Amino acid sequence: MAPSQFEINYGYGEVVAAGDQIQLYKLICRQVANNLGCTASFLPKPVVGVNGSGMHTNVSISKDGKNLFWDPQGEEKISTLAWSFVDKNLSHANDICLILNSSVNAYRRLDPHFEAPNQIMASPVDRGSMIRIPIGNERSARTEVRSVAPDANPYLMLLAIFKSGLDGEIANIPNLRQAKRYLPDNIYTALDHFRNSAFVPKLMGADVAGRFADLKQASADRCPRALGTFVKAPEVQYHHEVYNQYLWNMF
Repeated sequence: MAPSQFEINYGYGEVVAAGDQIQLYKLICRQVANNLGCTASFLPKPVVGVNGSGMHTNVSISKDGKNLFWDPQGEEKISTLAWSFVDKNLSHANDICLILNSSVNAYRRLDPHFEAPNQIMASPVDRGSMIRIPIGNERSARTEVRSVAPDANPYLMLLAIFKSGLDGEIANIPNLRQAKRYLPDNIYTALDHFRNSAFVPKLMGADVAGRFADLKQASADRCPRALGTFVKAPEVQYHHEVYNQYLWNMF
């Protein structure tokens, strides 16, 4: 959708291996780009005014080789379990937003003018929804969490999606899947949701959650609070992936 923007898809993997593959892809992509005299950026919004980059995360649950998200008779051909998973993800959307969007720059991407999935909704067709229900079959039935930023920690992100989808609660919100609710448009609001959440300590443990929030607070405080109309140097300078890119390019 934007100049020099590319999309890559790869096959399903067991959850930890999938996290490894995300990290491995980023490493290889950066090294190849560096060898060509270019830079591969995984900033969610490296250029203001065009579509940002996401890391749409497709998930399903299997048992004994059977995809438990598939139901040919179910709504959108996914199972009751799958819809429960979606409802719990939506219910905890604000709780886990900081994990899925952990940098200042990530909130530039969540702009509805650029097909950004900033609405806490589920839909088979609306690409502004946080969760999409893709067309699937017995093997590929899945849910797609579209609000994940490409700079998210893949292991924490996958933990948050699966843990909330399986062990979370369903909020008492009328018409939950289509209610007009929105994700935070800045990291400070996301930090408030994260710190005030009753679910986050169950997800990560209170000590780890506190340390994570403090790190993201320190990173955010180094950047201007007002995002403005152009990407500012601190957004890149204090972006944790940039340091990784610099280090890996030395090998």
